[in-house]
Amino acid sequence: MECARLSRYGLLSVQGPDAREFLHAQLTNDIRSLSPERAALAGWCSAKGRLLATFLVIPAPQGFLLQLARDLAPAVAKRLSMFVLRSKEKIADESDAWAQTGFWNADREAPKVEWKEQVVTVPMGEKRVLRLEPSASASAECKGDEETWSLQEIRAGRPLITAATQDQFVPQMVNLETLGGVDFQKGCYPGQEIVARAQYRGQVKRRMVRLPAPQGERLRPGQAFNGGTVVDSAGGELLAVMPL
Repeated sequence: MECARLSRYGLLSVQGPDAREFLHAQLTNDIRSLSPERAALAGWCSAKGRLLATFLVIPAPQGFLLQLARDLAPAVAKRLSMFVLRSKEKIADESDAWAQTGFWNADREAPKVEWKEQVVTVPMGEKRVLRLEPSASASAECKGDEETWSLQEIRAGRPLITAATQDQFVPQMVNLETLGGVDFQKGCYPGQEIVARAQYRGQVKRRMVRLPAPQGERLRPGQAFNGGTVVDSAGGELLAVMPL
């Protein structure tokens, strides 16, 4: 089994008795019925239905952890907090407080999200596991290449919205609904009407695809590419939203 410390991700905590209902009302996925043993992909949209962030939502003992792009964490924590109003939860950027490690080529699939004291392991499929633990007590044993993990995320087709691609795509453009990150039956959330209209009226004219990167060239998120826009790039491959 190989592993690498993951630096491109940040982490938000959402804690409190109203955390589940709050996230259910804000995100594209059904958080209300999310099992404590399962993590889920979800998006957070603007009123115009464009993705402000993509999250891996991880149930935690006192609420939830939200993995997102590191460069978005401070601004998203601040903006999301503006919607708290009278609900009882606390949102914090805890990116520096947690160490994130990716494991791949595992001997077996992790069956479920599992907490042991302050350490959580999250199954990611493809014989991969994500581990989160407090930075102060994290071991320094993993010296693998983070780009290998990023390449496997690309091959799994998982989009990571960053500052360079924020507010550009409706969820379907990055295939979030095909990955189980959008629930069309859950009710209202910011941008819900536009996301639903795009789904049922066939208004999505661009989709994310996996492509080889030009030889010797490292494309970055947000960069134009063959009439489309790069979402992610690693290991000579990329995800890009292209015209259909």
